[in-house]
Amino acid sequence: MRLLSIRPKPSHIYSSLTIPLLLVGTANSSQAASYAINPASTHIRFAIERFKSSATTGGFYNIKGQLQYDPSLQTSDISLIIPIDSLNTGNPSFNKSLTGPDFFDAKTFPLAQFKSTKWYFDQDRTNPQLIRVNGQLTLHGKTYPISLTATKFECDTNPSLKKEVCGGNFTATLDRTKWNINKFVWFGLTKNLNLNIKVEAARQ
Repeated sequence: MRLLSIRPKPSHIYSSLTIPLLLVGTANSSQAASYAINPASTHIRFAIERFKSSATTGGFYNIKGQLQYDPSLQTSDISLIIPIDSLNTGNPSFNKSLTGPDFFDAKTFPLAQFKSTKWYFDQDRTNPQLIRVNGQLTLHGKTYPISLTATKFECDTNPSLKKEVCGGNFTATLDRTKWNINKFVWFGLTKNLNLNIKVEAARQ
């Protein structure tokens, strides 16, 4: 009986098939330009109603992160690192309360992070506009999805920096109880935080 011999395919055949695929993947991933978040021009402002009185406002500052953006392919990604102890309402006593263990607990959870998962653009083929960014927010030791509505997002050359800068404004509503920040919900301190987010990033 003759044994059937199965000859392996020459390695150069695999190479000739694999290299073009790798090049396609590299081309797609390398199209997006890289931008560094400018902490001086990036912040997250919030408003929270206190016991049916006027809303108290505040913000998180000194935010850092990275942006990858390619408008032609509509491929984008953003990651933000938010220091909790940067919180400022203009009231030192209230700052201390909000960053304390009953609320954001900056000592135990010093950082929050937002990582985008999907960007949505409108159907304008000549000049597509960003309309929404979905992502995951890690806060107070828990991670849940949130959605940011884009009210403005554009890139242009900054004459002082002499490089391209992308800037955007976004809004969102955050239910703090999902992240186990429950203090005073039953006593009139609203669970919803209305967020206004400003992001600026310079091309690397």
